[in-house]
Amino acid sequence: MPVNNPKEAFVLMLSNVRQGTERASKVFSELGQAAQDPDIKEVLEARAYVNDKILATLDQCFKIIGEQPMKTSGRLQEVFVEDFKKELAEIQSPAARHLFILSKAIHLFHLRIGEYVALTAAADVTGHYAVGTLLETCLADKLAMADRTRRLLRRVVESKVAERRAA
Repeated sequence: MPVNNPKEAFVLMLSNVRQGTERASKVFSELGQAAQDPDIKEVLEARAYVNDKILATLDQCFKIIGEQPMKTSGRLQEVFVEDFKKELAEIQSPAARHLFILSKAIHLFHLRIGEYVALTAAADVTGHYAVGTLLETCLADKLAMADRTRRLLRRVVESKVAERRAA
């Protein structure tokens, strides 16, 4: 679809993020199913819940601007999930699997964070300041999730190092 003005570009970008958010809930579900540690599983389920809240906020953004989400390819996340499954299947160690799952979750968060930063700027450029505010709340949620996941990753690594030192 040709994009002829900033508003159309904004709707396209917002549609990409909305579709990616839908897919991310599925990715978090898959990551959670792959996690063997109950704490990591619980954290990933919480991420899926927050993602659903973000999805509702994105729907409100579309309502405010009077547009409907466009269908986009979303190939980036499909490739991400395919690679994740293939690489995870090759990892035998439970500790290494935990690290890998958490690192992929952080990777996904940072992709989304960049999109929200750009979307917030695009909302301002197109004069949708209320939408910019809503998008900043989504960005804050993504930043918080990335930080929490980073801390969980650190905890997992520290416990494995402590186990190794004790042995």
